[in-house]
Amino acid sequence: MTTDLVTQAQALFEYTQGLRRDFHRHPELGFQEFRTAGVIARELGALGLPLRTGVAETGVVAALQGARPGPLVLLRFDIDALPVTEETGAEYASQNPGVMHACGHDGHTAIGLTVARLLHARRDQIAGSVRLVFQPAEEGMGGAERMVAEGVLRQPVPDLALALHLWNERPVGWIGAANGPCMAAAEVFHLRILGKGGHGALPHLAVDPVLACAQVISALQSIVARSVSPLDTAVVSVTLVRGGETFNVIPPEVELQGTIRTFDPATRQVVLQRFRELVTGVAAAHGCQAEIKLESLTPAVINDPRAAARVRQAAGRLFPGIQVDSDFRTMGSEDMAFMLQEVPGCFFFVGSADPARGLDASHHHPRFDFDERALPLGAALITAATLDFLNS
Repeated sequence: MTTDLVTQAQALFEYTQGLRRDFHRHPELGFQEFRTAGVIARELGALGLPLRTGVAETGVVAALQGARPGPLVLLRFDIDALPVTEETGAEYASQNPGVMHACGHDGHTAIGLTVARLLHARRDQIAGSVRLVFQPAEEGMGGAERMVAEGVLRQPVPDLALALHLWNERPVGWIGAANGPCMAAAEVFHLRILGKGGHGALPHLAVDPVLACAQVISALQSIVARSVSPLDTAVVSVTLVRGGETFNVIPPEVELQGTIRTFDPATRQVVLQRFRELVTGVAAAHGCQAEIKLESLTPAVINDPRAAARVRQAAGRLFPGIQVDSDFRTMGSEDMAFMLQEVPGCFFFVGSADPARGLDASHHHPRFDFDERALPLGAALITAATLDFLNS
């Protein structure tokens, strides 16, 4: 069965690649994936699968029933693109100016439709059922949370949830499936440091928010260095500074934005508390006021160890000699976290880079592209892990 599955996934490569390149040519932002959803519904409908469309605006959910009663596995694939202008020069480059599949979701969607075919062909061997979830708006827009709110985890509740991510930090031939946390919780912060504007030559008559801003940025780096245990992990990054309009005027305020990333809930609380204390205190020490807005994007992605082990075992059987990593974690975030809060499962990574061919640009980069040999590998692996669970 394992050999047949790999062979069938490879035989479907032209189908998978064609879909991936079509999605790449026609990227759509979160909650605007109407064309993408139409293609998904067309392909799943051709298999005769019962469908729900318009879930969380543009999501598609399909049900695949096996021949015998058994558990339910949810498979999730994200479908949205990013507001990035493509610079790959690929013949299948984006035809939608300013929008690009720069994170591999075009590949995930194509893999999901290929998995539907692989499972449909084996439905007589399945004890249980599969819920195929094509999710919009993963890129910081709350798509998974919306789908959960609209019942994607109910009637009935899945016994297992699986999802994958093509990963350009690692080459094709690598799989990462960690026990426990594998992606970080993410917060976005918005700060306004309020002072009193004035002439740049008369700073004593002003209350300088630029100086306060500089000290706030430096002080924030002490959180990870001095408030978080060296055995824990956290990131505090200031990524936007905006203030002033000309060289000789001290502005009345400065705006800061950035992100906070953590794995452990207790560490998260420490970081958020120290963040508020430092920003408020340092601003006040310079005679300024601070306005703080913290927005939680996602919790941490936490894998069930048994589910992760099942994925690693399936990878070893499917692809002897493949590199399987049980420790890989990243401070990136993923809203699959909302589903894994409710259902045990595994979010795993499939290496997709080929540096020799220049296919190793980082995710969200204008030149992002991946080695399409990863497509059948990912499709075969998530299918194998699904069948292992259903028939175990």
